[in-house]
Amino acid sequence: MIKIGFLINPIAGIGGKVGLKGSDNVVEEALKRGGKEVAEKRAISFFKALDKETLSKAFFLTCSGKMGENVAKRFTKNYEIVYELKKEKTTASDTKKACEIFLEKKAKLIVFCGGDGTARDVAQVIRAEIPVLGIPSGVKMYSSCFGITPEASAKILEAFIANKTKLRDAEILDIDEEKYREDELNVKFFASVKTPYIPDLVQESKKFFSSVDEERIKKEIALFCLEFMQDSSLYLLGPGSTTKKICDLLGIEKTLLGVDAIKDNKLVGKDLSEAEILELLKKYKKAKIIVSPLGKQGFIFGRGNQQISSKVIKKVGAENVIIIATPQKLQETEKLFVDTGDKELDKKLSGYKQVICGYRLAQRKFVTTF
Repeated sequence: MIKIGFLINPIAGIGGKVGLKGSDNVVEEALKRGGKEVAEKRAISFFKALDKETLSKAFFLTCSGKMGENVAKRFTKNYEIVYELKKEKTTASDTKKACEIFLEKKAKLIVFCGGDGTARDVAQVIRAEIPVLGIPSGVKMYSSCFGITPEASAKILEAFIANKTKLRDAEILDIDEEKYREDELNVKFFASVKTPYIPDLVQESKKFFSSVDEERIKKEIALFCLEFMQDSSLYLLGPGSTTKKICDLLGIEKTLLGVDAIKDNKLVGKDLSEAEILELLKKYKKAKIIVSPLGKQGFIFGRGNQQISSKVIKKVGAENVIIIATPQKLQETEKLFVDTGDKELDKKLSGYKQVICGYRLAQRKFVTTF
């Protein structure tokens, strides 16, 4: 059997739907706002997607309770608890100590369920000694060690167990979440690790675009958006500098990294949570969503905009999702991805879609999930 270190960061992603843009140091606030733990559900999706052969060949070294045991025991008898939680609330220290034991026990791969913060904690211990694979469950996930979905991560593990995948260097990136909540994006390179790699199943590191031409094209996209936004619909604008340009032209201050709502050229909701968006949708029956994909990664839903949840998208209608992006970003992004956590909705959002890329200009781009 092949030893696999497996751990879950239970609080990863808890701040996403409630608009906190992360989980670091804000767990209590997230809970007050109605935030719910999502990591266990993502880990269950991962295990459900594993085939029987992989489950028979893998031996999982894991942690007690909600850091791994609760999920692992539902799907396999091939596991051992090697790290016992000392208290109910987990911390980065628990992740690091578990990884130290995984190394001592000669694990061949560490699979973790979390976000960039968890990836950073794992990398701090293992460096490049053994490869790592992330099951995406955080809010912003800019690092390139994650599968595009939990199911994709499962397929990567299957290939790794069958010795049918190669390793590549993966960047671990993390942001200053305090500045992120203040609408300032400060992304830093933290470490490089090895990760098993299958094209289209592993996400790329986020890429940032900035040039004079980019700004001009963003303005052209925004001008076109303002034309069709005169239909009295409620418009939910996702994060990003491309969507922000729409508000700039209206003289409205948009949150660069949050979700805002515009109706009849006026701001009717700023830095909204999922619950606040759903309340607006009760008031305004006709609504549309404008989103821009993450550079190079290509995610239009599921990374950094969890406030626009599957509930929100279903209420608005998948047919009322509008994608905007500059040609440079599209050139660097071969495919677009969705990971809402709702597989049926992801299928509806998939296929060839029109992406507005200039004034009355669009490109067809393939949107996919796993």
